[in-house]
Amino acid sequence: MHRWILGAGALLAGVQGMSQPATAPACAEPRSVVERFIDADCAACWAAPAEAELPPGTWALDWITPGTRGAQAPLALGALAEGEARRAAISARHSLTASGEAAWRLAVSPTLRLSVEGGPAWNGYLGLQLQSRGSAPAGALAYLALVEDLPAGAEGNASTRRLVRAVAGPLALGNGPTRELRALRIPEGAKPERLRGVAWWVDRDERLQGIAAEACPR
Repeated sequence: MHRWILGAGALLAGVQGMSQPATAPACAEPRSVVERFIDADCAACWAAPAEAELPPGTWALDWITPGTRGAQAPLALGALAEGEARRAAISARHSLTASGEAAWRLAVSPTLRLSVEGGPAWNGYLGLQLQSRGSAPAGALAYLALVEDLPAGAEGNASTRRLVRAVAGPLALGNGPTRELRALRIPEGAKPERLRGVAWWVDRDERLQGIAAEACPR
């Protein structure tokens, strides 16, 4: 993630003025996305190894949902109310797996594509810019998030995690190019060097239809 330390009032202005880096990392085109939900009460769930490695071309989003023990839950620091809202929205229309996952197949030639750029860091916030191009179906909504890339063993996790740490949205998508600027607070306990901007969009039935990470449009 690109970071510049700026003076007061420059956070979002810096996002507006940024340009794509000359050398961007290679990006594997995602073919599917798996959303994984872990209850903050269940430390064993976090520490358990994944049942199987994700297949090539599959991106993951890991959510920690608030537990019944509130701030005393072992995973409370990473829990997001937005994670519970997302789990509930999916469960109302679709079936999660026994392990609490939702899998989404992405279109080979999507009519709507997203891109994300990370901006300056200032006073505990990171700026993100979402751009969309193409036509969004009626009812489509987008989300911007800070996701922390956790290698296996980094925080007691046996498997690699892509943990959603902060979310902005839902954001309306129009029938033409869209640009949204948001500043998200760096979460307590997160390591800034492991954070990156991620955006995704869902249709009116909460199916995840497209996803993009910094320097990796989709």
